[in-house]
Amino acid sequence: RLFKDNTPSVVYITNLAVRQDAFTLDVLEVPQGSGSGFVWDKLGHIVTNFHVIRGASDLRVTLADQSVYEAQVVGFDQDKDVAVLSIEAPKDKLRPLPVGVSADLLVGQKVYAIGNPFGLDHTLTTGVISGLRREISSAATGRPIQDVIQTDAAINPGNSGGPLLDSSGNLIGVNTAIYSPSGASSGVGFSIPVDTVGGIVDQLIQFGKVTRPILGIKFAPDQSVEQLGLSGVLVLDAPPNGPAGKAGLQSTKRDAYGRLILGDIITSVNGTKVANGSDLYRILDQCKVGETVTVEVLRGDKKEKIAVVLEPKLDET
Repeated sequence: RLFKDNTPSVVYITNLAVRQDAFTLDVLEVPQGSGSGFVWDKLGHIVTNFHVIRGASDLRVTLADQSVYEAQVVGFDQDKDVAVLSIEAPKDKLRPLPVGVSADLLVGQKVYAIGNPFGLDHTLTTGVISGLRREISSAATGRPIQDVIQTDAAINPGNSGGPLLDSSGNLIGVNTAIYSPSGASSGVGFSIPVDTVGGIVDQLIQFGKVTRPILGIKFAPDQSVEQLGLSGVLVLDAPPNGPAGKAGLQSTKRDAYGRLILGDIITSVNGTKVANGSDLYRILDQCKVGETVTVEVLRGDKKEKIAVVLEPKLDET
């Protein structure tokens, strides 16, 4: 019953890219990838993973009754691998999923993943929640996505972007395919929790983008800081027009003899210890644009506290 009730909400998304034929120079549309998605509201908004639509020139959405619609991209959030599309479909064909809550989920709870991997028919995989508050990297930017739901329901690349439901048929997460070495789903699937997705989707529908605060620095890979025997985030570059540069954080540079002079090493933000880049992203995810944070840095052998006003991330086209 759960499968029958909810499949009309799950759609198939085809991602087309424009290529040019080498001989005739005709422009062809080649299917580049596909995935699943689901209906968010009666206005025709469809939610999926960002990596399902990445690099598309045209997107098509196939509803459960096999009707096909051209889709426009409303907005996307690469860092959390979420995208919102919109289609012009009659309201009676749009069946939004009931949105649940992911904060009170329990390990061992039964879950159902519905996908539409090939546009032919819907698939259902079932399992239990095998872990909560996991962390995975966004397939697009490598930034950490926190509080991810881990499940043993098989999630294959074609199911990516489809819904994860609880036993009442409420949406609790968006399935995201992982890149397993064998290419198969190895008993571990991940879903971005609906509490995270809901806030992002609302911002994307309202503003077309998500404003996330940044410090405005480039930092060194974690391994290079460990090799120095230090813990923290080494600032490689803090452009003068960025928040950190304005506040006076120092970049890594070379002196007249070509010797490397280390920049500031960020050891904590607002009193929370920063050991690596993931820690820094995690703290920034809880902050708001315009907020002033206290960044503690190691400069040479002295510790300093610097107040930085966070600014929105610039639009990436």
